[in-house]
This record gives sequence, C-alpha cells and structure tokens, in this order.
Amino acid sequence: MPALLHFTVGLLMLFYCTYQVSGESCRAQCGQKLQNCSCHASCLNLENCCTDYRELCVHISPHSGTLMGGKDFIVLDAICDKAQDVICRFDNETDTRGYVSESGVHCISPLVFQTGRIPFALLCNGETSSLFSGTWLAVHHSKVSDDEKSKLSNSQKWQYYGTPGHNGSLTMTWTAGTLQTQHVSIEVWGYNETGVPYSESSEAHWTYLYTLETALPNNGSFTFTPVPAPSPYDQWEVGMLRIRANTGDEGERNVHAIWSPVHALAWHLSENFRQNPADWATNKCIAWKNLENFNLPNFQNEVADCPCTLQQSRADTGRYHVRQQCCYDASGALVLTTDSIGGSTPDRGHDWGSPPYKKPPRIPGFSHWLYDVITFYYCCLWSDNCQYYLELRPSSDCRTYKPPKVASAFGEPHIITFDGLNYTFKGKGEYYLVKSTNQSLIIQCRTKPYQGNVIATIKEDRSRHLRSLPDQMNVSSISSVAMQEDNSDVVEVRLKNGTQNELETLVNGEALSFEEQTWMDVKGVFLFSPITSNVTVMFPSGAGVEVRAKNEFLSINVLLPEIFQNKTQGLLGIMNGDLEDDFTLMSGIQLPSSADPPQILKFGANWAVTEESSLFLYDSQELIDDYKLKHDPMFVPIFDFDEHKNTTLTEAANMLCGDDRFCKFDVLTTNSLEIGNATKISYDYHRALVNSLQP
Repeated sequence: MPALLHFTVGLLMLFYCTYQVSGESCRAQCGQKLQNCSCHASCLNLENCCTDYRELCVHISPHSGTLMGGKDFIVLDAICDKAQDVICRFDNETDTRGYVSESGVHCISPLVFQTGRIPFALLCNGETSSLFSGTWLAVHHSKVSDDEKSKLSNSQKWQYYGTPGHNGSLTMTWTAGTLQTQHVSIEVWGYNETGVPYSESSEAHWTYLYTLETALPNNGSFTFTPVPAPSPYDQWEVGMLRIRANTGDEGERNVHAIWSPVHALAWHLSENFRQNPADWATNKCIAWKNLENFNLPNFQNEVADCPCTLQQSRADTGRYHVRQQCCYDASGALVLTTDSIGGSTPDRGHDWGSPPYKKPPRIPGFSHWLYDVITFYYCCLWSDNCQYYLELRPSSDCRTYKPPKVASAFGEPHIITFDGLNYTFKGKGEYYLVKSTNQSLIIQCRTKPYQGNVIATIKEDRSRHLRSLPDQMNVSSISSVAMQEDNSDVVEVRLKNGTQNELETLVNGEALSFEEQTWMDVKGVFLFSPITSNVTVMFPSGAGVEVRAKNEFLSINVLLPEIFQNKTQGLLGIMNGDLEDDFTLMSGIQLPSSADPPQILKFGANWAVTEESSLFLYDSQELIDDYKLKHDPMFVPIFDFDEHKNTTLTEAANMLCGDDRFCKFDVLTTNSLEIGNATKISYDYHRALVNSLQP
C-alpha cells in the first residue's frame, strides 16, 4: 500500500510539472523568451509562441505621442466588455482610464517626465482581469506631429506680450478633427521645479492653473485678450495651454487633449510686469545671476566644445547631445557670443533631457526651459541685461574640439579602418566591427552571399550545399549590423526582406516603425530615420553609426570620439593613428598591413562572434541554419577578377568607376553596374565625411 501511494503521488507530481511547463503563459511576460515557448515577437516566424501570445501580447495604434499625454490610442486585438472598468497602466506606476467603443479598446496616454519606450498593461476589469501588455513611445513635445499640438499665431507677440508695443488679442489654432467633440475648454497649465536643485528633493511639476474658456465651439481657433493672472497663478512663468473636450472636471489629468507648444507665459504675468516689464525682468535676471553664482554647481567644464565649422557639426552625428547651442554664419564659421547676441551658448539643462529622466534637471525639454530659456527672456528679451546672461552662458569656442575618427564598411564588403587602412573582407558569417575596451561599445555585422540577378547554381561540396555564382565567384555583402553600448537596448538594423533599399530597425528584437516619429529615444541610444533607406544610431559616449541601404548592400559609417583612442578592436582596427596594427587578432598577434586576401580572410574569421556574444535576432529557421556557424569556412570567396573575361562590362566599369578600384571590383564580381555605382556612392561619402571632419 505505501508503495502504491508513493507511485500515485509520483504520477500526480509528474502530471503537475508537465502541466506547468506546457501551460507557460505570456501574462506579464510579453517580449520574453520562456523555457518551452516564446512571448517574443519573433515567435510568429519561428512558430513557437506560447498559446496565449496572440491574446495577451498586443500592439497599439498609434504607438507614440507627446510626453505631455492626452493621446487616444487603440489597443489592437484586445477584447473588453463595454461594462468593464478599463485601466491602462504605464510603467507599472501611472494609471489612466480607458474605454471601449465600436472601433475597439482605447487608452489615453499619461503625462510622464521622460521620453522613450514605456511598457504598459491593459486591465479590462480592474485588478481582476486578463493582463494585456504592450509598449508606448513617449516623444519630446516639439517632435510630435502638428495634429497633436496647437499653433500660437504670431509667436513673437506671445513671447513679448505686455512689453511696449505688444498688446491686444492673441490667437491659437489647432486641428479640430483631432478631438471628436463639439465644444472644448481651454486650460492654462504651468511648469515649475521645486526643492533644492540637483538634490533628491528636487521635483518636476505640471500644474493646472485655471480655465480661460469653456463651451468653446471646436472650430480649430481661439482668440482672446489676456488679463493679468491673479496670485498665486502669476508665479508660473513657463507653461502650455491645453485644449480638451468640454466634459469632466477642470484640470483633470490624462484625458484626451491637444497641448500648445511650451512657451513663456508673458501674457498672463502680473500687473507689475505690465506696468514696468524691464524693471520686473531685471530683478528676475539678477536673482537668477545670484542663483547661478552661489547656489548651483558649475556645469561648463562638463560641456564639450562646439565643432569649429558647420561642416564638422553636420558630419559629427554621434555628438548630438553636446549640450551646446552651436551657431554658424553663412560661411559656416562658428559664431561666438563675443561677436553676437545670437552666438553659441552652453546649456545647463539639455533640451533632450538625459537618462534616467524624471528628475530635474534631466526633464526632456522643460528643465532646459527653466534653466536656459526663460532666463534668456529675463536678461535679453524683456530687459537690457544680456551681459549677465552671456557671462553665465559664454561661448567656449572650439579650441578643445577634436573631430571623431571615421571607419566604414560597404560593398562586398570593403573596409576602411579608423586609421585609414583599406582592405576587402569577403567572409560569410557574423563578425565584430568594433569591440571597445572602455565604453563597452559593441558593433557587429552579418554578411551573406550575394546572388543578385545572376542565376545561381547549387554545387555539392562535402555534403553541404554551397550557393555559388558561375565559376565559383562567391560574393558576400553586409546584410545587418547590431550594436549596444553598456546596458543600452540592443539595436539591429538590417535589410528588410524582399526589398533592395529599405531598412528594418529592431530594438531588443522588436521591429520599430518610423512612420509616426523620425526621432526615437530608447534606453541608452537615440535613433533617427528620415527615410526608409537611412538609419543613424547615436550613443551617449558620442559614438555614431550611420547605416544606408542601396541595391541590397548595406554601407556602414562608424564615428568615434577621442575617448575611444587606442580602445577599439575588430574589423575596423585599433583607433590610434597607426594603420600597421589594424590587423590585430584577438590574441594580440599582429598581421602585416600588407597581408594578402587569404590572410585577411583568416583575420576576419578570428573576429567572428560566438553564439553567446551575438547581438543578432534569429527570427527564422533560415537564419538559425545559415548562421549556426558564426564564420562559414565552406564559403570560399573570389579574391580577384579577370578584366578580359567580359570586355564590354570592363569598359562600362572603367567609365563608371574611373580610378575607384572598389567600384570596379564590385562591378566585375557581381556583373552589376548598379552594385558598382552603390559602392562608388558609399566610398565617395566616406571620403567626403573624412574631409568634412578635418581640423
């Protein structure tokens, strides 16, 4: 009997364990890869999704909006009953009320003091419901579409209102169709920061002040004649107007709304300001001067100098976060405050904010307004005390500016290191372009065999199938690049399937869309994609990576600032001004800079990633199979070409390429003038970039 009991308990335990494993759920685990199934977006292609993935891991439309909140979006595929209490929870700390309509389940985005991707959960019946999960993108207020914010007509009149010659009525317009309501209310909101600056007690606040108008017809326009705000509301000097449906409580947070641009609230300041704006502003300017001199830490030694020329500024894509307003004249020369009031000035509060956000002076956009913009109004626009402002925000010229070094990979691929060594590496696999030893910057590339429009043949070789061009002219190209710095999100930019000139950007393996926003701020990295064939990736260290797609080939430009000097390894070499050590293996052994193509192939193979170190997403069985070996030793590339084999093509290549040997090589190995032209464009761009960054 005891033995039978033991056997029965064992069966029950086995049944319980089996049930738990097979019953793994995506509840609160969307984006994760579990032990026996996946809640990651790649599971759809790999056909290994957990059974409730489609039910619980949702997408939203639209997927982004201003950090001020008030955006109405639909949670796709989510199902809630109209009678249920719908709660939208953001970052596990802020709840907003959702609702159900004929079009689906809706959420309203909240006011947050950060930009970037924010996880959210949808609860259809309060705390007892199924937990749908997704991601919301909070965007810098100035970067959202025109439909999401109103326009201040004659903005100069708004910013100078109450000073001599600036009075009368003000007008604001908006896209009426954004708010599906017949009547709206216009509210005034103010921004301030309390507590001791630069301390844990410092807090950011958006505060509802008062309502300007209620029951206003929603016709897209509001005109009013401002009057001084009563105390204490006149103490707020920076703020916005909010347009919302004429329902609910005044000042209710996180409701569907349109916000104005952030601006100086000159039009609502006290009667004292209107009686003598210059004296009022002078007192404010002097008080700010004393605060800067005696109560705030010096920040200017943390701010890098501006680039010396406009060309350098445009080329130095990695250092967007320089905390300088760099101004240039028509000739491209740097303008200093000693030359003009419109000269370059440093900022205490970065307009983009800085991680971890949420606390002053790191609030995107708004800390900058308090520390650097409204203070300019005090001293320079509303009074004649600009010398005080320029003393505290002086141009630092460009004496210490050092341009970044550039390395590139393009074509078959051809590689130009940071020190200027150029070579062609034609392996198939996944390799380190850059592996830094100080900033934990990793940049990896994936190469694949290129077939183009030439009919490929399948040749048998040691039981493996090799795809080859006629006469075994194996050609490879870069198809993807993946990167990470410190603990940032992993960014992968790859050629979109089925296209020749479109890129797909993945963050932690999840595809991003740039249709709503061309700028994206994700964890530890900024992304910019103005067109589908170009993506720029920028890291806090000042490292920048530009990726372009043309004719199925990717070209990559990596820009690294001086802090990476002598701290890089990989296919792009050691950045130290000495090209003789650029062929350094992981072991430290150096190959000569004159290494022949077979030696270069071995050098590249030495810098193959491992399964554990790979940053790439494998979201198809084909990718899993093709890159099981991180360097494919069976792929034997062509190292040279025969100019006499096709004299017609050779003549066309000479005409197209001139003395560009990279272009000519690619034409003759791919039989494609289009590929050669893409290589020529990439090489010309590299040379132009290097030239623009010359000291």
